[in-house]
Amino acid sequence: MRRVADHWIAAHRDPGDNQWARATFFCGLMALHRLTREPRYLAYTRAWAEHHGYGLHNGPATRHADDQCAGQVYLDLYALDPAPDPAKPAAIEESVRRMTDGAAQRHDDWWWDDALHMAMPSFARLGALRADRSYWDAMDVFYRHTRDAEGGPGLRDAGSGLWYRDKRFLPGGITSPDGRPVLWSRGNGWVAAAHAKVLAVLPDTFGPTAGYRRTLAAQLAALRTVQRPDGFWDVNLADPGHLPGPETSGTAFFTFAMAAAIRSGVVPRGDYLPVAARAWAAMVATAVHPDGFLGYVQNVGDRPESSQPVTYDSTADFGVGAFLLAGTERAALGG
Repeated sequence: MRRVADHWIAAHRDPGDNQWARATFFCGLMALHRLTREPRYLAYTRAWAEHHGYGLHNGPATRHADDQCAGQVYLDLYALDPAPDPAKPAAIEESVRRMTDGAAQRHDDWWWDDALHMAMPSFARLGALRADRSYWDAMDVFYRHTRDAEGGPGLRDAGSGLWYRDKRFLPGGITSPDGRPVLWSRGNGWVAAAHAKVLAVLPDTFGPTAGYRRTLAAQLAALRTVQRPDGFWDVNLADPGHLPGPETSGTAFFTFAMAAAIRSGVVPRGDYLPVAARAWAAMVATAVHPDGFLGYVQNVGDRPESSQPVTYDSTADFGVGAFLLAGTERAALGG
C-alpha cells in the first residue's frame, strides 16, 4: 500500500481537483494514514483540501452526488482536529442539509448506482456528528428511490442481488453482445463500498440498518459465485465472455466491502475471508508494478466497453484509492 501511494504522490506533485475521482483517491489515502500514521499522507491530503478551501465542485448548493464525494475527506480531516474547525465540513454540510430539508419533495437525484458511494457516507456521518437523525432519514429516502424505484423497478436486481448501473441497463435495455445482462463491475463496486461505509456509522437502532446489511450480504454472496479463478472480477459480472480479463477498480472495491462486512459480522469470516484474501493477493501479484504503479484499472466510464482496453499500464486515481481502502480493511482482518 505504501509503495502504491508513494508512487502516485511522487507522480502528482499537484494533488489535483476536488471532483469525485480525486476525492476517492484521498478517501483511500486517509484510510492508509489512519493505519500507518504517516505524516506525509496527511500533509498531502491537507494541502489538497486547503487548496480547494474545503469546498465542493459546483459549490455548496450542488445536489450532484459526484460533487459531494470530497466531503468524505473533509470530514476525515475534521475528525482529526484537536480543536475542530467548523469551516472544514461547512460546504458539505450545507449541501447535504439542503437536500435533507427537501427530501420529501424531491428524492430522485441518485439515478445511477455510483451516486451511492459519492453521497451516502456524508449523509451518514453528518447524522452521527450532529446527532441528527434527519440526515439518515433523508439518505434512506434517496437510497430507496435508487434501489427500488429508479427506472421503474429500481437498480437492484432482486434475483441476483447485483445492481444495474442506471435505468438504461434494466431488463429490456442494453445487453452484452451475447444478449446477457450488463452488471458492471465497478458500478457494483461503488454500491458495495457505499454500504460498507454507511454501515460503519449507522447504529442498529436506526430501522433501515438491518435492510442495508441484508442488501450488502446478498450482493457479496452473488460476487462470491462469480469471482474469477485468478482472484479478480470481470468487467461484466453477468457475462464473463464480455471483455474478460483482470480489472482492479471493481475488484478493489469488492475486497474493501467484503473485508469490512467480515469485520462487522455482515457475512461469515470462514466463507468470505478466502475470497477477499484471494482478491487482494491477485491485485498485489498482477496489478502492482515493481515501482508501485497500479495497473489494470478501467478508466472513467459507465459500462464494460468504457476506456478499453484495460491493460497492465491502465491506471486512475480512483482505482488507487479503492486499492488503498481494500488494503487497509484487509490488514485489519489479519489471518
